Amino acid sequence: MLVTLVLLVFGVMLFDMRGRLKAAEHRLALLEGGIGDAPFPARYRRADGDGDDDAGVKTAAPASVVERRVAMDTAPPHPMPAVVIDRRSSEGETHSPARSASDEVREIDAPFPPDDGEKAEGIDMAVERPARPSFSFEDLFGRRLPIWAGGVTLAVAGVLLVKYSIDAGLLAPLVRVVLGLLFGGALIGGAEAALRLEDRVRDARVRQALAGAGLATLYAAILAAHMLYGLVGPGIAFAGLAGVTGLAMALSLRFGAPSALLGLVGGLAAPALVEAGQPNVPLLSCYLALAVGGLCVLSRTQRWMWLGVSALVGGAGWGVVMLAMGALDWASSLSVGLLVLMLGMALPVLAFSGTRAALLRMGAAVVAAGQMAALVATGGFGLLQWGLFGLLSLMLVWLGRDAALRPLAAIGAGVALLLAAVWPQPEMGRFALVMLGMVAIYGGAALLRVWRGALVEAGQIAGLALGGFAVALGQCWRVGLDGEFALLALAAAGLPGAAMAMGWRCGTRREDARFVTLASAAALLLVVAGGLGLPEWSLAMVIAAVAAALLRLAALAEDRRVEWSGWGFAFGALVVLAGSDDVVRLWGEAADEPGWQGVMRWAAGAAMAALFAWRARFAEGRMVAQGVAVLLAYGAVAQTVPALWVPVGLALGLAMLAEGARRLAVGRMAPALGVALALVALWAAWPLGIWLGRVLLSLVGEPVLVRDLPGIGEVARRIALPAMALGLALWRGGSAVDAVGRRIGCCVAAVLGGVAAHVAFKQLFALGSLAEVTRLALAERTLWEAVLMGLGFVALRGRIALARFHPLRKAGENVERAVGTCLIAAGLGHLLVYSVVLHNPLWFPQAVGRWPLLNLLPVVLALAFVALKVADGWSRRMADGVRMALIALFGVALLRQLFVGSLLTVRGVGQVEDILRSVLALALAIGFLLWGIRGQAQAANARDWRIASLLLMLFAVAKVFLFDASGLTGLLRIASFLALGFSLIGIGWLYNRLLREPVNNSATIAA
Repeated sequence: MLVTLVLLVFGVMLFDMRGRLKAAEHRLALLEGGIGDAPFPARYRRADGDGDDDAGVKTAAPASVVERRVAMDTAPPHPMPAVVIDRRSSEGETHSPARSASDEVREIDAPFPPDDGEKAEGIDMAVERPARPSFSFEDLFGRRLPIWAGGVTLAVAGVLLVKYSIDAGLLAPLVRVVLGLLFGGALIGGAEAALRLEDRVRDARVRQALAGAGLATLYAAILAAHMLYGLVGPGIAFAGLAGVTGLAMALSLRFGAPSALLGLVGGLAAPALVEAGQPNVPLLSCYLALAVGGLCVLSRTQRWMWLGVSALVGGAGWGVVMLAMGALDWASSLSVGLLVLMLGMALPVLAFSGTRAALLRMGAAVVAAGQMAALVATGGFGLLQWGLFGLLSLMLVWLGRDAALRPLAAIGAGVALLLAAVWPQPEMGRFALVMLGMVAIYGGAALLRVWRGALVEAGQIAGLALGGFAVALGQCWRVGLDGEFALLALAAAGLPGAAMAMGWRCGTRREDARFVTLASAAALLLVVAGGLGLPEWSLAMVIAAVAAALLRLAALAEDRRVEWSGWGFAFGALVVLAGSDDVVRLWGEAADEPGWQGVMRWAAGAAMAALFAWRARFAEGRMVAQGVAVLLAYGAVAQTVPALWVPVGLALGLAMLAEGARRLAVGRMAPALGVALALVALWAAWPLGIWLGRVLLSLVGEPVLVRDLPGIGEVARRIALPAMALGLALWRGGSAVDAVGRRIGCCVAAVLGGVAAHVAFKQLFALGSLAEVTRLALAERTLWEAVLMGLGFVALRGRIALARFHPLRKAGENVERAVGTCLIAAGLGHLLVYSVVLHNPLWFPQAVGRWPLLNLLPVVLALAFVALKVADGWSRRMADGVRMALIALFGVALLRQLFVGSLLTVRGVGQVEDILRSVLALALAIGFLLWGIRGQAQAANARDWRIASLLLMLFAVAKVFLFDASGLTGLLRIASFLALGFSLIGIGWLYNRLLREPVNNSATIAA
């Protein structure tokens, strides 16, 4: 009873709030449609003062005015009678289809609106806007709530009366129940009396409160008869509550929403009387269908959307309860399934209309799909349950005719696939029957609508094909059934294929992604079929073939989206190739699989990439595909050619590619040539890295031994032959790339060729130990430097026709000069770094030769001076500085060789050698001075020589006075000083004689 009272109070409060909202909506509608356009005001003030109120105002709130419009160009007609319907009910009254007997209909003579300044005779027309609803404290607690509180109080009074009779023992239980029923009926009769006496009561809430109290009393009496006294069984109590629910729905048509609310609560609470241990599920289902159906019909007729939504929610809740019971027999499953169909499909169509109807119907259908799935799962996935789900599917497809409800079919298909996926150990025949049925229902409908609908139908077809096959594979696959499932995948691909064929001539298929969705699904199923039906190693070939087919289909269908799908499958083929076991052959390792399988795989991928590079409409993609085609073709070659000769085959391929590129436009094959060049460089990277490592160590004085360099065979295969092939490619196909590409190719070829030449040259002397380095290193370096400089001078003299080399033809003589200069600079740099600085015979053990002047020292000096002749064009002062240093070092080394022989690093210096060093310094100073005086026309360079002369003179003076004077004795000391003195006098005399005028001027200025 307490629950019933709480529900009643809550319902009354909810209805009160709804009444306020409805009043506001009604007034707004009158302003926008009725009174706002009417030629008459809602209130009339009569001149004679007749009326129902003291102010002489006749009120019609709200008033329905019926008028006749007359064309403006005709004469004003005679006054026409206007019909005014006066409803004096309160704002919260609910309008029923039947007009109340108290509605007052009167005719008054109302003229057309007067002209400017005129007033209709006898009528003062004053237009007043409808007042806003008042929600003040006095209005709420004085006018609105007391009536509803009175109804609740009457219901409580009835309950208390029954309780009092029980406590006092005045009445028997049967009498109490009968009196309760009579009291409820009396309250309902009072509500009818209030309706008939509306002209006196003038408040609809009175009859609504009485009717609500009466219905609540009837519910309480029936519940007491069953639950308190046991006078009736569950069936009779259930029937009684159902009857009261029907009465409540009928009274709601007469008294308004409170009765409907009580009918909703009572109708949905009635099934709770059924004993939980022995539920009659079919009877409950029938009752719920009738009760919810009646409430939905009432909701539609009275435009009470809240009632229909609440009824459907309650019915769905009872459906969940019945499903949770489990162990449903055949009849129970059928009744629950039909109830779900009615609640989710049929009743929402009857209950809802308007803008929100589609959303509510979709929500109800989704809930029904979920409940039907639960019924199938809890019912053991029997054919009856699947049949009910099939009925639901048909209804979802039927509802999908509406554009707003099209996703329902896709949702149903998804639920069906999920159910099939979780079906535990299905029997093959039943599983096939269910899957075929679902495909027929959802797939057939989607096929009919796909080219008249939107993308959702295409997605539904693709999902059915892919999802159906995936579910079948997961449920039924066994070892040895790959061929059968390959055929099944082909059959599944037929569904999107049929849709594509149906829409081939459809003019709108290029406007969205329907066609590409179907094509992608069919392509994926074809790949799966190939993967299952063909050997595993051929999967990459299958994917490549499908990608090529999609590219061709995109051209035929004139749909670039299909091409993008083809790019995706092409990438998948690359991934499969990259994951294969034979990928290790690309870098020279051995694989376990036969080579011919790898050749077919990689060749198919290369053909696919070449097709994309040739026919694709995506320009940037064509460039990428071109490079990928070269890479995959190289992979195919690597599967058959022995690892030792793969670089050679790659180099030949580069030359052939360049030959073919000659016939195309400039830059057309640049990506392919670039990838081939990169592969050549990668194969050369390992020997190049070894060579570069030894060269870097040599910069810190570590000799380069032949055993530390790559083998001559490896260098020939990886460096020399690729360099020659690259040169051939540049010669034959240099016009296929731009100037930047040609320069890059020439640089790579030059580097590879130079490294190969250096390694080959090192084989001539084959220095393998430090002893051999001491004996032959200077000769080896001198010969290498002579070769470099000789080639450079030959290039400078034009003996090498580099200008005839096609990639360099436009540069002409500048190329020859640049190449020659680079070779000479390389030779000179090598000489200065290694023979002069790092491995100078004066401080590094190097054999220079036994014979004075007939040894390697003059050769080294001559090579340096010849190279410096070219360096004069770069910087004369720098070249002169190098010359001075070389002359000084050569003089010291030659003097040392006279005393110690071939190895100049022998310890100890004799007195004669020491004196001769001083003499050498003075001689060099005199020589530098004479050279500077002779070249004084070039002031800057001549002065450098003279400055060097003075520095050498100062060095000689310092050496004689600081070292020779203390270290020498006798005639040697005297000879040292005599030589120094005469040299100083001679140097001064030369300066004074040849530079006399500047000296005299200085003396004059000093005087």
